[in-house]
Amino acid sequence: MKRMIASNIILLFFISVAAQKTTADIIITGAHIIDIRSGKIIDNKLVIIKSGNIIAVADNANLYRYTADVIFNGSGKYIMPGLWDMHVHFGGGDKLIEENKNLLPLYIANGVTTVRDAAADLSKYVLQWRTAIDEGTLPGPRIFTSGPKLEGYKSIWIGDLEVGTIEEMKAAMDSLQKMKVDFIKITDNTIRPDIYLAAVREANKRGLKISGHVPYSLTMKEVTTAGLSSVEHLGYALKAGVANEKDMAEKIGAGKLTNRDATPLILENFNEDTAMSIYKLMAKYGTAVTPTLSISYITSYLDKDDHHNDDYLQYIGRGLRRTYDWRVQRAAQDSKEAIELRHRVFEKSASLLPLLQKAGVTILAGTDAGYLNLFDYPGRGLHLELEMMVKYGLSPLQALQASVINGPAFFKQSNRYGSIEKGKRADILILNNNPLQNIAATKEINAVIVNGKFFNRQMLDKLLVEIKAKAATGN
Repeated sequence: MKRMIASNIILLFFISVAAQKTTADIIITGAHIIDIRSGKIIDNKLVIIKSGNIIAVADNANLYRYTADVIFNGSGKYIMPGLWDMHVHFGGGDKLIEENKNLLPLYIANGVTTVRDAAADLSKYVLQWRTAIDEGTLPGPRIFTSGPKLEGYKSIWIGDLEVGTIEEMKAAMDSLQKMKVDFIKITDNTIRPDIYLAAVREANKRGLKISGHVPYSLTMKEVTTAGLSSVEHLGYALKAGVANEKDMAEKIGAGKLTNRDATPLILENFNEDTAMSIYKLMAKYGTAVTPTLSISYITSYLDKDDHHNDDYLQYIGRGLRRTYDWRVQRAAQDSKEAIELRHRVFEKSASLLPLLQKAGVTILAGTDAGYLNLFDYPGRGLHLELEMMVKYGLSPLQALQASVINGPAFFKQSNRYGSIEKGKRADILILNNNPLQNIAATKEINAVIVNGKFFNRQMLDKLLVEIKAKAATGN
């Protein structure tokens, strides 16, 4: 009788334990968790995921408390938040809608779980994709988009909102807000300087982030104090180091000097002390910089590598590849002197990266990948960007922070992204090696989790095969 009672007690104990198990969707066991904010490694932890969220991070010994359909043995692997590419484009016209859509899983296959779409001519479709991805009906990275960008009359860019008065600018912003864009993008082709500054101030007044190119007829101090949220491309930070930048801007505004003619003058008159004073001002006002080193390097050194044998071309549709021709042909017409100038501008601009970091400027990792921007491959390009950041002066941790920490912070999303902890979105990159020791390890992807879906290496390889087939057939 006593033996029967004891057996029943043991049985009831196991039934009770089983009943108390927390049901999850995905469990990662025993991996090294990388804290990207501090650079510390946290060992031997469980990461419990349900409905696309991290519901617990616990000691590995607590595995018996959980059950899930997917239990991934992360022993020897490194876990970090998914990568953010803070400057991409979808465009090229309605004939290239499917080719652009085909880029979405390419980001996932490369561990990029979020992108910032910085405007082009397919905004209607990008907004649809954003919704479908959020709802889980379309595989792809989370999208933050500007919709069409602001420009002046007769801009060279297709799909812009062209404005020439304050009233038109405000109406354009009204339309963008109705589209529920995530931020405003503004560029410098034909827009009037006064309209540009008014647009920056108006965006801030409306509580919107505004990112842009900087007209050479304005100084970095002017756009920074007006409230520009982020400067796209590092070359504008080079211009900020010219002691007589204001005089140069006025000459350009008056048509006495062209942007092209100004470039050698900028190189000759760059002053590090002047630059640092402006960079500290940018840090004070919260103006970030997206260097886009990868595309700048590719275009600057086309004379050294024409990229026509790149393996990654097989994942890019033929229509998108044709959009590269414009810049390829333009670069091919450059003289020996112009090519040398390209090299000098790139190297000098890239050398500013540690100065910006030292001044406290927020650096955002972005590639400019998409149509037009030749051989700058969606997904893969961000790994090159991170490698180049390290090559030109950042630590691997600082480069990772530019993507994983600063990306979410730009959109005030740090409470949801940027770390592996309870309550955060489960956008996760699982790597074979430690990227803090070698930044190239970000390419050694073992698995990716995004929007609650687990992609192991086999599934990622299958994605790449499917993308390649679609790119080849044009479907």
